[in-house]
Amino acid sequence: MARRTPRPATGATAARRGSRTRASRPPAWRSAASDGKDSPKTERSRRMAALITSNFNMPEEYVAGVFKKAQTSSVLARLSGAKPQKFGKGNVMTLTSAPKAEIVAEGAHKSPTPTAYSSKTVTPVKLQVTVRTSNEVMWADEDYQLGVMADVQENCAVALGRALDIVGIHKANPLTGAAAASVTEGLADTTSAAQLSGTKYDEAVEAAAGLVIAAGYAPTGIALDPTLSFGLATMRDTTGRRIYPELGYGTGLANFEGMAAAVGDTVSGKELAKASDIIGIVGQFDAFRWGVQREIAAHVIEYGDPDGLGDLQRMNQVAIRAEIVYGIGIMDLSAFAKVTKAAA
Repeated sequence: MARRTPRPATGATAARRGSRTRASRPPAWRSAASDGKDSPKTERSRRMAALITSNFNMPEEYVAGVFKKAQTSSVLARLSGAKPQKFGKGNVMTLTSAPKAEIVAEGAHKSPTPTAYSSKTVTPVKLQVTVRTSNEVMWADEDYQLGVMADVQENCAVALGRALDIVGIHKANPLTGAAAASVTEGLADTTSAAQLSGTKYDEAVEAAAGLVIAAGYAPTGIALDPTLSFGLATMRDTTGRRIYPELGYGTGLANFEGMAAAVGDTVSGKELAKASDIIGIVGQFDAFRWGVQREIAAHVIEYGDPDGLGDLQRMNQVAIRAEIVYGIGIMDLSAFAKVTKAAA
């Protein structure tokens, strides 16, 4: 049979063919249930849920690396060393009544020396960070050496470190800033508090240390919000000379009046939904018991819907996730005292 010679396309035929080209197909991120008619609001929310290349300028020459605002990690981790732990709840024995020695006369009877112990619970808290990016961001990162992916993974680690403070001090969910019902105790619960008066920052710290000592503990460390560390560093005497010139501007403070020091905005709870009045915590920091029960390094997820924002393959995305399980317990809240803001 002779092959038919195709007829030239008319204007209408060409238009119909053009309407079926790849460029006119509905984007992959549209919901099947929407028949390709997602609202502008839905489209914006889906695009904002992940990093996409339009978030970045892509010139012919690009300087490698990502500039970012400095973030402080955990002050609690710097002031109290992690203790090895197994997964799950655990009990830590605490000495509540120490034994006392007795003088024994020659031939005399020895008396009993009362000793008492109790236990405190270390509770596991699981935390995770999941960040989505489009495949195009990964490609751009490889071609231009932007450092975006490495920066995302680093910031996941910082977020998990900060979470130790937000949970351990403020009993809050770091993502929402709201109180976490599963966390029943935090350092913010201590009833020992010294309020700042005017700009007498050192007197407030001294008063907090006195409260710790009065409770029978030794103030080994201080966690400072940047407002407190800067306030201490810039205090001046009556002649205008700085009282603590060795502190610089307080950003790198590692020791104050013989106490180990750590500066971080997690002390005041920057992430909290309800503002905290805490600017410092003085205490015997080995009374804050924490450890890593499980740690999952940051890894790339290429398939599935790991965070409820849609199938990764369908949306041309990948996710980076990091997880950790902390065990957190406070042996005695009396071992800590807060430094709070001056009265308004």
